[in-house]
Amino acid sequence: MSVVGSPASRAAALRLRGGLGRSVRDSLVVAKRNLIRMIRIPEVVIFGLIQPIMFVVLFSYVFGGSIAVGGSTDPTIYRQFLMAGIFAQTVTFATAGAGAGIADDMHKGLIDRFRSLPMARGAVLTGRTLADLVQTALTLVVLAVVAVIVGWRTHAGIPKAVAGFALLLLLGYAFSWIGALIGLSVRTPEAATSGGLIWLFPLTFISNAFVPADNMPTVLRHIAEWNPFSATVQAARELFGNLPPGYPVPDAWPMQHPVWASLIWSVLIVVLFRTLAVRKFRSATA
Repeated sequence: MSVVGSPASRAAALRLRGGLGRSVRDSLVVAKRNLIRMIRIPEVVIFGLIQPIMFVVLFSYVFGGSIAVGGSTDPTIYRQFLMAGIFAQTVTFATAGAGAGIADDMHKGLIDRFRSLPMARGAVLTGRTLADLVQTALTLVVLAVVAVIVGWRTHAGIPKAVAGFALLLLLGYAFSWIGALIGLSVRTPEAATSGGLIWLFPLTFISNAFVPADNMPTVLRHIAEWNPFSATVQAARELFGNLPPGYPVPDAWPMQHPVWASLIWSVLIVVLFRTLAVRKFRSATA
């Protein structure tokens, strides 16, 4: 006898939908709480904007004209090349803030209070990462305005430009789950900030973000070409139309298919580190 459409299967489906709906509602409530907190402490957002703006100005005017891109040292070409790297660095450096915020909640016992409530287990972390995603999106908007002021432009149309920013935000969201795991694994917000930055510097600088990877030593070049950060930078440049004429595209698969590589890397990071973070959340103690 078929069980398709039976009362038991319908009840199971309703429970599944109810559980999913509850998880979404709880996540949105936690996200709202974190967004309200950000509004009440605006210096967190302001200080988060200062560093990427400084990077835009310093790299554009200090290194522009000194680094050859596509066989040219024209500062204008370098600015077009640079901005995707600055955007990607900005969204990934938000990881440290996400980890520090969760570690602070752990230190104050807020996570324990959340765990005592009848709410979905993963909602606390999902809500936090969604709030961080909103803050990152606002930072990208301001940074894009600054980039336009210093001469950056997109050349592939609005839909592709939007797709490029979407890939950047997806990478930032993926990395926020790494930050969540770090925040749950350390004892203080200061340790979470240090732990969130110490691995980001080699990840972002051993990449194609600021200089072409083809001039790197062989080992570093291969690392840069298969770096998930590099894939997103390359994809953003391609979608923004910022690859300069004569720019050599490496033979590595992620550089030949950067959009697909960026999507695959980001989804894998979300799946892996969300699983680990939720598991850690269930067992962590303040």
